[in-house]
Amino acid sequence: MIILSLVIVGVIGYVIYLIVFQENSGSSATTGEAVDLSTGGQAVSEWREENRTGISAETGLLKSWPAEGPRLIWMNNELPKGHSSVTFGNNSIYLTGNDDENDILISLDAYGKIKWQTPYGRMWKASHPESRCSPTVEGDRVYVSSGFGDLACIDGTTGKILWSVKASEINKGTYGSWGIAESLIIDGEKIYYTSGGPETMTIALNKADGGLIWRTESLNVPASYCSPVLIDYNDYKLLVNVSPIYVYGVDVTDGTIVWKINHHQALGKEGEGDDGQILCVTPVYKDNKIYFTGGYNHGSLLIELVDNGRKASVKWTNMDLDVHHGGVVLIDGFIYGSNWINNGNGNWCCVDWNTGKTMWEQHWKCKGSIIYADGLLYIYDEKTGFAGLLKPDPGKFDLVSNFRIKAGSGPYWAHPVIHNGVLYLRHGEALMAYDIKEK
Repeated sequence: MIILSLVIVGVIGYVIYLIVFQENSGSSATTGEAVDLSTGGQAVSEWREENRTGISAETGLLKSWPAEGPRLIWMNNELPKGHSSVTFGNNSIYLTGNDDENDILISLDAYGKIKWQTPYGRMWKASHPESRCSPTVEGDRVYVSSGFGDLACIDGTTGKILWSVKASEINKGTYGSWGIAESLIIDGEKIYYTSGGPETMTIALNKADGGLIWRTESLNVPASYCSPVLIDYNDYKLLVNVSPIYVYGVDVTDGTIVWKINHHQALGKEGEGDDGQILCVTPVYKDNKIYFTGGYNHGSLLIELVDNGRKASVKWTNMDLDVHHGGVVLIDGFIYGSNWINNGNGNWCCVDWNTGKTMWEQHWKCKGSIIYADGLLYIYDEKTGFAGLLKPDPGKFDLVSNFRIKAGSGPYWAHPVIHNGVLYLRHGEALMAYDIKEK
């Protein structure tokens, strides 16, 4: 009887162990199925998908989801915590996170398992210290920046640091209360980085070794939290970015700032905490026009470029769509995104690209991030983790499907990404891969 009792106790204990282990071992693949990580010859994988527009070239995707959401392929909920989106290359998924000291580049395999992790730069340790830079991948190299302005180039197959530069420190860069949030942009042999401060605004580095190529003049303002966009004209390229006071354009041939627009003046916001403004949204460019927006009731504006992009003026302003940090997309002449009511709330909006007229404003869950693919908008509520599928319609907020993400912790700030028919949603330490291919 004693032996039988011991056996029963042992079996019960083992069952309890299995239950606890299964509930806490999210790093294993949910189904054991690999995702397709091929890149189809894509030269660069970076922040906000195709040319930083938030618009994906993916096709053949589901036009609606089951009530419980698309099929979960796998989940990893034991990642270093961060808010970065995922990027791809070298048969890997890349994202950033951090530990107690450094931001970390993480490489995952097709099953969502960690292949290697490389600490690459000092993390931001004040409010919201989680990593925010999305890796930029070109060939077998991955480029990252840290919350304290340290840049690194890392071998995408081995995780070895090829070069690193304390770019903000060296250039006497200044920044706001949340550090640095820039995802690096590649242009031929150069990468660009926004240091801000008394000595320069933007710098160009040699992507091969991190050596300085040029520095712009200073605009005497800190860096913002924004990642720039690059416009390719016939005779030169124009880099457009945002500072706490200016939207500005740089001729990347030699680093000359060719124009700047004081967005505080344009929006009637002068004197309202210029240097503390939280501006995170990458500008949107189309047909010699640039859309800029910022949260906290700052508003948005459309800038019109003339003289081959070398002169700029404000075409219209709009105070309804003041995007916090979820991005916007431009579809068929209309801008879609979510506005800021307060830090815990916001509505979804549609604005006419040509006139600045607000077409509609609708409350759904909370403000959040947005991308577009195959005829539909993908929205991701930052407060409660609902992902929604939305028809782009300037006449109404037309929600098709939605489901809720519960794994992970903290705010839902990572932007969704679609790659080879898989929707990647991140929440802090958790990354989920969903099958959204049409059958």
